Amino acid sequence: MTWLRVALGMMALGLLVLAGCTAPAAAVPAAPPAPVVVPAPHVTVSPPDGAKGVAPAQPVTVTAANGTLSGVSVTTEDGAALPGALAADGATWTATANPKFGSTYRFAGTVTGSGGTAPVVGTFRTVAAKRLVRATTTIGDGQTVGVAAPIMIQFNRPVPEAGRAAVERALSVTTSQPVTGSWAWLTDAYGGSRVHWRPKDYWPVGTTVKMVARLYGVDMGNGAFGRADLSTDFTIGRSQIVKADARSHRIQVVRDGRVVMDLPASYGADSDPRRITRSGTHIVMAKAPSVLMTNPDFGYTNVKMNWAVRISNNGEFIHANPASNWAQGKNNVTHGCINLSTGNAKNYFDTAVFGDPVEITGTAVPLSAADGDVYDWAIPWDQWTKMSALH
Repeated sequence: MTWLRVALGMMALGLLVLAGCTAPAAAVPAAPPAPVVVPAPHVTVSPPDGAKGVAPAQPVTVTAANGTLSGVSVTTEDGAALPGALAADGATWTATANPKFGSTYRFAGTVTGSGGTAPVVGTFRTVAAKRLVRATTTIGDGQTVGVAAPIMIQFNRPVPEAGRAAVERALSVTTSQPVTGSWAWLTDAYGGSRVHWRPKDYWPVGTTVKMVARLYGVDMGNGAFGRADLSTDFTIGRSQIVKADARSHRIQVVRDGRVVMDLPASYGADSDPRRITRSGTHIVMAKAPSVLMTNPDFGYTNVKMNWAVRISNNGEFIHANPASNWAQGKNNVTHGCINLSTGNAKNYFDTAVFGDPVEITGTAVPLSAADGDVYDWAIPWDQWTKMSALH
């Protein structure tokens, strides 16, 4: 019996030992939560604080990070405010007008976020322009023009090549239907510079066009800046194309695909290259009931001609000339113009509008840059696009 008691005792001790091994471990304290870091709001102003010589065309903006803006203002030293607009998310303020030349502007306002507040601070000064460049265009608001009309912008001062890209970036053309076109810089006959926009092909009839040139304050190089913005809205009218074949001694006026006039004419005489009417696509540039024509090389000064439609800047017109009635429809005897009878010239004159194409064929000399600064359609399209400062 003794050994049995010993055995039972040992078994009981084992059970106690096993029970002790399965007791739960002591609890480990949980780590404290990491502190939440709230980023502080801050502001970026453009032009940057302290900037000088700023071109007025440069955008003026205030941008907030980690907060929203309030009470933003940009004012001159005398308190004149630059108008602006706050974005819907409150993170960006943008000036809606350009600052003045030669002025100091100060930023003010507040940005507020979960991490606190911060002030909007900074100053900048715009350039005091030494020279201002004025731009004009030939197409007025509300005008109806022909299907070959280029948009011509004339600058009263030369724009150096280094400044032309900035000018082009300030130009836009918006059309009511898709139209492929491009700007090109042409030589200028008036001591300034000029850039033209033309479509690849003739304009679609009925297209409405808006041209905007945001030129105020644009740095045009050599200390010159744009004087003012420029814009125009116009419409492309009916298609009227003059088909002028010097070999036939006639012109045809084709309106919306239908010949509406077929008129006897006389072109420049072939006997002298200076008198030959230039082949190529001209455009109607202007017209007047009478003009005084002068060409000392050929012995005439201030000769009055009626119902004159200018088609290039080298002195070519379609006009009445009773003195050449005998040759019209038979021979080419003029000094480069297209002569019609008085009645026919008046009938055509009444229908012509700026930008109508005049397609002249059958002569030995092509229209070119030598014939003035409006020869847009004489330039092949692939060459035209290369005349842009942005290509």
